Amino acid sequence: MNIQNYLSKIDQYFSPKVIGEVNDVFVKVAKIKGEDIPWHNHAKEDEAFFILNGELLFEEEGKEPFTMKKGDFYVVKKAVNHRVSANEECQIMLIENKSTAHTGEVESAVTKSIEEQLKST
Repeated sequence: MNIQNYLSKIDQYFSPKVIGEVNDVFVKVAKIKGEDIPWHNHAKEDEAFFILNGELLFEEEGKEPFTMKKGDFYVVKKAVNHRVSANEECQIMLIENKSTAHTGEVESAVTKSIEEQLKST
């Protein structure tokens, strides 16, 4: 699979798509633009972010916000409140347990179910 070709078919921001699975982990890609992701956490799971293209503002409770750029990798630990945003389109890869809810226990307009994330583009 060519990830850039796959990303070119995604037409919604904040809508992760599962592109693979390894054991009990999903590998997802998403496009981010704007500030629609609410503060949330994943009570029992860590979450890994890899920046494929663009810049992502990462906010984590108790820390100074930081900008991730193409090629950067970061793991947010379980139960840590966080949110992400981007002024311009940013393409990311997420590595998450299959049980990880998109926006944790917080429901918002951009929250996607696992079923929605499994639908191909």
